Amino acid sequence: MLETLGGRKILLGVCGSIAAYKAALLVRLLVKSGAEVQVILTPAAAAFVTPLTLATLSKNPVLQGFLKDEQAGEWHNHVHLGLWADALVVAPASANTLAHLAGGLCDTLLDAVYLSARCPVFVAPAMDLDMYQHPATQANLRRLREYGNTVWESPAGELASGLSGPGRMLEPEDIVRELSREL
Repeated sequence: MLETLGGRKILLGVCGSIAAYKAALLVRLLVKSGAEVQVILTPAAAAFVTPLTLATLSKNPVLQGFLKDEQAGEWHNHVHLGLWADALVVAPASANTLAHLAGGLCDTLLDAVYLSARCPVFVAPAMDLDMYQHPATQANLRRLREYGNTVWESPAGELASGLSGPGRMLEPEDIVRELSREL
C-alpha cells in the first residue's frame, strides 16, 4: 500500500462492538499507509480487543480513560488530542457511542476528544440489524451528519447475531481508502 496518509495524525476511537476485532487490521493499514495513529479505547471496547494488540500495532500507548496516573494526577488532555489530530475516526462506532456523540454526552475520553476536535470526524457504525435500524440510532446518524461529520454507510451482510442486513462496519481497507480520498 502506498503511503497515502503519509504524515497524517489519526485518532482512532474504538468502541464496544464485536467489530472491534477489525480495529487491529485498521490500525495496521493506517500505519502502513504512513499515518501516525493514536488509539482511544472505550471501556466497552476493551472486552473485545486488547490494548496490548492495538498499542503494538500503532506503536503508541492506547488511551483508555481520562487519567494516566490517578495517584499522580496525570491525565490525558482531550483538548490537546483534539487539536493534534488531522482526523478522528470512530470505528467501530457502537449505538451507545453514536448516542453520546450526537447528544453531546461526555463520560468517556473519546466523547471529550470528539467535543474538542477541530479536525474532520469520520464514523463507521457497527451494530446488530435491529439496533442499526432503530429510529433513535437513525436519528443520531442524521444528527451527526448535520454536525458536519462524515458517516460512512454500513454495508449489509451477515451479522454476528446470524441476522443479515445493514449494521456491519465498513471494512478496514475501505476505511483507509475513504480516509485517503477525504484527506
